[in-house]
Amino acid sequence: MQVKGHIAIVTGAASGLGAATARVLADAGAKIAAFDLNEEGATQTATPLGGRGFPVNVADAHSVETALARVTAEMGAPRILVNCAGIVHGERIIGRDGPADLAAFARVINVNLIGTFNMMRVTADAMSRNEALIDGERGVIINTASIAAFEGQIGQAAYAASKGGVHALTLPAARELARHGIRVVAIAPGLFGTPMLMGLPDEVQESLAANTPFPKRLGHPEEYGRLALHICENGMINGETIRIDGAVRLEPK
Repeated sequence: MQVKGHIAIVTGAASGLGAATARVLADAGAKIAAFDLNEEGATQTATPLGGRGFPVNVADAHSVETALARVTAEMGAPRILVNCAGIVHGERIIGRDGPADLAAFARVINVNLIGTFNMMRVTADAMSRNEALIDGERGVIINTASIAAFEGQIGQAAYAASKGGVHALTLPAARELARHGIRVVAIAPGLFGTPMLMGLPDEVQESLAANTPFPKRLGHPEEYGRLALHICENGMINGETIRIDGAVRLEPK
Protein backbone atom coordinates (compact mmCIF):
# COMPACT_ATOMS: atom_id res chain seq x y z
CA MET A 1 0.00 0.00 0.00
CA GLN A 2 1.32 3.40 -0.94
CA VAL A 3 0.51 5.65 1.99
CA LYS A 4 0.00 8.86 0.04
CA GLY A 5 -3.44 10.31 0.63
CA HIS A 6 -4.45 7.70 3.20
CA ILE A 7 -5.44 8.31 6.83
CA ALA A 8 -2.86 7.00 9.30
CA ILE A 9 -3.63 6.78 13.01
CA VAL A 10 -0.55 6.80 15.23
CA THR A 11 -0.90 6.26 18.98
CA GLY A 12 1.62 7.53 21.50
CA ALA A 13 2.17 10.31 18.98
CA ALA A 14 3.15 13.05 21.41
CA SER A 15 6.77 11.91 21.55
CA GLY A 16 9.30 9.18 20.86
CA LEU A 17 8.54 6.41 18.37
CA GLY A 18 5.00 7.66 17.77
CA ALA A 19 5.99 11.23 16.92
CA ALA A 20 8.81 10.06 14.65
CA THR A 21 6.52 7.61 12.86
CA ALA A 22 3.91 10.31 12.31
CA ARG A 23 6.57 12.50 10.67
CA VAL A 24 7.85 9.71 8.44
CA LEU A 25 4.36 8.74 7.27
CA ALA A 26 3.41 12.38 6.72
CA ASP A 27 6.54 12.93 4.63
CA ALA A 28 5.35 10.03 2.46
CA GLY A 29 1.99 11.73 1.99
CA ALA A 30 -0.18 10.17 4.69
CA LYS A 31 -2.75 12.24 6.58
CA ILE A 32 -1.97 11.93 10.28
CA ALA A 33 -4.42 11.41 13.13
CA ALA A 34 -2.20 11.66 16.21
CA PHE A 35 -3.58 9.88 19.30
CA ASP A 36 -2.18 10.44 22.77
CA LEU A 37 -3.36 10.81 26.34
CA ASN A 38 -1.47 14.12 26.14
CA GLU A 39 -3.75 16.10 23.82
CA GLU A 40 -1.40 19.07 23.65
CA GLY A 41 1.51 16.82 22.68
CA ALA A 42 -0.56 15.04 20.04
CA THR A 43 -1.59 18.37 18.55
CA GLN A 44 1.98 19.66 18.57
CA THR A 45 3.04 16.59 16.59
CA ALA A 46 0.13 16.66 14.14
CA THR A 47 -0.30 20.36 13.35
CA PRO A 48 3.02 20.94 11.51
CA LEU A 49 2.24 17.81 9.48
CA GLY A 50 -1.18 19.07 8.43
CA GLY A 51 -2.85 16.46 10.62
CA ARG A 52 -5.08 16.41 13.67
CA GLY A 53 -4.38 15.61 17.30
CA PHE A 54 -6.87 13.70 19.45
CA PRO A 55 -6.94 13.04 23.22
CA VAL A 56 -7.21 9.27 23.60
CA ASN A 57 -6.81 6.76 26.41
CA VAL A 58 -6.01 3.62 24.42
CA ALA A 59 -7.01 1.36 27.33
CA ASP A 60 -10.53 2.81 27.51
CA ALA A 61 -13.16 1.44 25.11
CA HIS A 62 -15.32 4.58 25.03
CA SER A 63 -12.31 6.87 24.49
CA VAL A 64 -11.09 4.87 21.50
CA GLU A 65 -14.54 4.41 19.98
CA THR A 66 -15.23 8.14 20.26
CA ALA A 67 -11.88 9.09 18.75
CA LEU A 68 -12.30 6.68 15.83
CA ALA A 69 -15.75 8.11 15.12
CA ARG A 70 -14.26 11.62 15.08
CA VAL A 71 -11.43 10.61 12.74
CA THR A 72 -13.85 8.98 10.31
CA ALA A 73 -16.22 11.96 10.38
CA GLU A 74 -13.58 14.71 10.23
CA MET A 75 -10.77 13.15 8.17
CA GLY A 76 -12.02 9.95 6.55
CA ALA A 77 -11.74 6.23 7.13
CA PRO A 78 -8.30 5.05 8.32
CA ARG A 79 -6.23 2.57 6.33
CA ILE A 80 -3.13 2.60 8.58
CA LEU A 81 -2.78 2.13 12.33
CA VAL A 82 0.56 2.24 14.14
CA ASN A 83 0.28 1.49 17.86
CA CYS A 84 3.19 3.14 19.71
CA ALA A 85 1.45 4.04 22.98
CA GLY A 86 2.97 2.27 25.95
CA ILE A 87 4.36 2.56 29.45
CA VAL A 88 7.14 0.89 31.42
CA HIS A 89 7.38 -0.22 35.02
CA GLY A 90 10.36 -1.85 36.68
CA GLU A 91 9.80 -3.98 39.77
CA ARG A 92 11.00 -7.34 41.04
CA ILE A 93 8.40 -10.01 41.68
CA ILE A 94 9.75 -10.30 45.22
CA GLY A 95 11.25 -7.02 46.34
CA ARG A 96 12.73 -5.72 49.57
CA ASP A 97 9.28 -4.81 50.83
CA GLY A 98 7.55 -8.00 49.74
CA PRO A 99 5.61 -9.06 46.66
CA ALA A 100 5.27 -6.83 43.63
CA ASP A 101 2.48 -4.29 43.34
CA LEU A 102 -0.31 -6.11 41.47
CA ALA A 103 -2.02 -2.86 40.47
CA ALA A 104 1.18 -1.64 38.79
CA PHE A 105 1.51 -4.93 36.90
CA ALA A 106 -2.11 -4.70 35.76
CA ARG A 107 -1.66 -1.10 34.58
CA VAL A 108 1.21 -2.06 32.28
CA ILE A 109 -0.80 -4.94 30.82
CA ASN A 110 -3.83 -2.68 30.48
CA VAL A 111 -2.02 0.01 28.50
CA ASN A 112 0.50 -2.01 26.48
CA LEU A 113 -1.51 -5.13 25.63
CA ILE A 114 -5.18 -4.37 26.18
CA GLY A 115 -4.69 -0.86 24.78
CA THR A 116 -3.12 -2.33 21.65
CA PHE A 117 -6.01 -4.78 21.22
CA ASN A 118 -8.55 -2.05 21.94
CA MET A 119 -7.14 0.12 19.16
CA MET A 120 -6.89 -2.84 16.82
CA ARG A 121 -10.45 -4.09 17.29
CA VAL A 122 -12.09 -0.70 16.69
CA THR A 123 -9.82 0.39 13.84
CA ALA A 124 -10.01 -2.98 12.09
CA ASP A 125 -13.79 -2.72 12.14
CA ALA A 126 -13.58 0.67 10.41
CA MET A 127 -10.97 -0.60 7.93
CA SER A 128 -13.10 -3.59 6.98
CA ARG A 129 -15.56 -1.22 5.29
CA ASN A 130 -12.90 0.45 3.13
CA GLU A 131 -12.89 -0.06 -0.61
CA ALA A 132 -10.33 -2.73 -1.50
CA LEU A 133 -7.04 -1.63 -3.07
CA ILE A 134 -4.54 -3.76 -4.99
CA ASP A 135 -4.60 -7.41 -3.84
CA GLY A 136 -7.80 -6.66 -1.95
CA GLU A 137 -6.00 -4.75 0.79
CA ARG A 138 -8.12 -2.54 3.02
CA GLY A 139 -5.69 -1.68 5.79
CA VAL A 140 -2.55 -2.43 7.76
CA ILE A 141 -2.07 -2.52 11.53
CA ILE A 142 1.42 -2.22 13.02
CA ASN A 143 1.82 -2.91 16.73
CA THR A 144 4.86 -2.28 18.92
CA ALA A 145 6.33 -5.24 20.76
CA SER A 146 9.88 -5.15 22.16
CA ILE A 147 12.97 -7.31 22.34
CA ALA A 148 11.96 -7.63 26.01
CA ALA A 149 9.22 -9.94 24.74
CA PHE A 150 11.98 -12.47 24.03
CA GLU A 151 14.72 -11.57 26.54
CA GLY A 152 12.95 -9.86 29.41
CA GLN A 153 15.31 -8.77 32.14
CA ILE A 154 15.03 -9.07 35.90
CA GLY A 155 12.52 -6.48 37.04
CA GLN A 156 10.79 -6.41 33.65
CA ALA A 157 8.08 -9.00 34.35
CA ALA A 158 5.19 -6.63 33.63
CA TYR A 159 6.74 -4.98 30.58
CA ALA A 160 8.01 -8.25 29.07
CA ALA A 161 4.67 -9.96 29.63
CA SER A 162 2.78 -7.10 27.96
CA LYS A 163 5.10 -7.04 24.95
CA GLY A 164 5.14 -10.83 24.75
CA GLY A 165 1.37 -10.60 24.50
CA VAL A 166 1.64 -8.13 21.61
CA HIS A 167 3.96 -10.57 19.81
CA ALA A 168 1.64 -13.51 20.44
CA LEU A 169 -1.34 -11.48 19.21
CA THR A 170 0.23 -10.83 15.81
CA LEU A 171 -0.26 -14.12 13.97
CA PRO A 172 -3.81 -14.98 15.10
CA ALA A 173 -4.92 -11.43 14.37
CA ALA A 174 -3.32 -11.52 10.91
CA ARG A 175 -4.99 -14.84 10.18
CA GLU A 176 -8.41 -13.65 11.32
CA LEU A 177 -8.31 -10.26 9.60
CA ALA A 178 -6.99 -11.67 6.32
CA ARG A 179 -10.55 -12.22 5.11
CA HIS A 180 -11.09 -8.46 5.44
CA GLY A 181 -7.89 -7.57 3.57
CA ILE A 182 -6.16 -6.24 6.70
CA ARG A 183 -2.54 -7.08 7.50
CA VAL A 184 -1.19 -7.21 11.06
CA VAL A 185 2.52 -6.86 11.84
CA ALA A 186 4.53 -6.13 14.99
CA ILE A 187 7.83 -4.33 15.35
CA ALA A 188 10.11 -5.29 18.25
CA PRO A 189 12.50 -2.39 18.81
CA GLY A 190 15.68 -2.72 20.79
CA LEU A 191 17.38 0.17 22.58
CA PHE A 192 16.08 3.39 21.03
CA GLY A 193 16.69 7.03 21.83
CA THR A 194 13.21 7.72 23.15
CA PRO A 195 12.50 10.21 25.97
CA MET A 196 12.56 7.31 28.45
CA LEU A 197 16.13 6.29 27.59
CA MET A 198 17.41 9.78 26.81
CA GLY A 199 16.47 10.78 30.35
CA LEU A 200 19.03 8.36 31.76
CA PRO A 201 22.54 9.55 32.72
CA ASP A 202 25.02 9.78 29.83
CA GLU A 203 27.14 6.94 31.20
CA VAL A 204 24.10 4.64 31.26
CA GLN A 205 23.22 5.54 27.69
CA GLU A 206 26.80 4.89 26.61
CA SER A 207 26.79 1.52 28.37
CA LEU A 208 23.56 0.51 26.64
CA ALA A 209 24.89 1.60 23.26
CA ALA A 210 28.15 -0.31 23.82
CA ASN A 211 26.22 -3.55 24.24
CA THR A 212 24.74 -3.25 20.74
CA PRO A 213 26.95 -5.19 18.28
CA PHE A 214 26.41 -2.84 15.34
CA PRO A 215 25.84 0.01 15.02
CA LYS A 216 27.11 0.83 18.49
CA ARG A 217 24.51 3.42 19.34
CA LEU A 218 20.92 3.77 20.38
CA GLY A 219 18.38 3.46 17.59
CA HIS A 220 16.90 6.62 16.15
CA PRO A 221 13.10 6.82 16.42
CA GLU A 222 12.98 7.73 12.71
CA GLU A 223 14.47 4.30 11.94
CA TYR A 224 11.45 2.71 13.56
CA GLY A 225 9.24 5.03 11.52
CA ARG A 226 10.95 4.07 8.26
CA LEU A 227 10.40 0.39 9.03
CA ALA A 228 6.73 1.11 9.68
CA LEU A 229 6.55 2.88 6.31
CA HIS A 230 8.17 -0.08 4.55
CA ILE A 231 5.70 -2.48 6.17
CA CYS A 232 2.85 -0.35 4.82
CA GLU A 233 4.35 -0.45 1.33
CA ASN A 234 5.31 -4.14 1.25
CA GLY A 235 2.14 -6.21 1.03
CA MET A 236 3.85 -9.55 1.65
CA ILE A 237 4.84 -8.61 5.20
CA ASN A 238 2.07 -10.01 7.36
CA GLY A 239 1.68 -11.96 10.61
CA GLU A 240 5.30 -11.37 11.64
CA THR A 241 7.19 -9.68 14.47
CA ILE A 242 10.24 -7.88 13.11
CA ARG A 243 13.17 -7.07 15.39
CA ILE A 244 14.99 -3.78 14.84
CA ASP A 245 17.81 -3.87 17.36
CA GLY A 246 21.33 -3.82 15.90
CA ALA A 247 21.67 -7.52 16.85
CA VAL A 248 21.59 -6.80 20.59
CA ARG A 249 20.38 -9.49 22.99
CA LEU A 250 19.46 -8.44 26.52
CA GLU A 251 21.35 -9.86 29.45
CA PRO A 252 19.43 -11.05 32.56
CA LYS A 253 20.05 -7.67 34.22
